[in-house]
Amino acid sequence: MLRLTVGSVVLLHALDDIPEHLFRVHEVFDDCVTGYSLTGPLAGEYGEPSLDLIKAIVA
Repeated sequence: MLRLTVGSVVLLHALDDIPEHLFRVHEVFDDCVTGYSLTGPLAGEYGEPSLDLIKAIVA
């Protein structure tokens, strides 16, 4: 995986009824990141997605 840093914007895989969406990283841990969704039905919501949900780093 490419190097994640605070402030990175990533594309998260679709999950159940949530489509792929952009997410801004606030903190990076060994197994997950924290931050906020930028797009999609969860826009503005805090989350802690696992690293395996990251499809790509976009910015």
